[in-house]
Amino acid sequence: MSIWVSMAAFALASSITPGPVNIVALSAGVQFGLRASLRHVTGATVGFCLLLVLIGLGLHEVLRAWPPLTRFIQLGGVAFLLFMAYKLAVDDGQIRRDEKASAPSMLYGATLQWLNPKAWMACVAGMGLFVEEGNLRQVAEFSLIYFAVCYVSIACWAVAGSYLRGVLETPAAMRLFNRLMAALLVACCVYLLLS
Repeated sequence: MSIWVSMAAFALASSITPGPVNIVALSAGVQFGLRASLRHVTGATVGFCLLLVLIGLGLHEVLRAWPPLTRFIQLGGVAFLLFMAYKLAVDDGQIRRDEKASAPSMLYGATLQWLNPKAWMACVAGMGLFVEEGNLRQVAEFSLIYFAVCYVSIACWAVAGSYLRGVLETPAAMRLFNRLMAALLVACCVYLLLS
């Protein structure tokens, strides 16, 4: 039972900490409310766990054998995050009351995880720590634990955003918030490029 607690603790530490997916969940909660944001939360969780399973089944060997692929994933992720930061920075600050307006979709959440270098590092590190090579039962156990913890962690950011929604009712306050989120995404990019 203690290995499961260790797996859950690792999943919590890597899922709840600030990162691009959580920043988007927070922003979506503010902009579109909790209900609409849950599509992003679900997609990000499914996308991450699919990546985790593939890493556990041997995708990490491809990354080890071809280091330029790792760099390409990192640079592609950074480019995508910078694009998201730009979109936040130029947003007009109008809160969309229609939850279907352009809230992040499930596919957007899943894609964001696959372009998120933090997600790749967490998958490789987690599988290296908790799964013996080729042990399908351990891959399945770790992935199921990670799914539950990851979903709740990202959802916490969306919930926090939905609570901030009441505070950020004016376009000026929303623009300030969006620019702060954009700055955080740029900071994530700088960190990812330097690590």
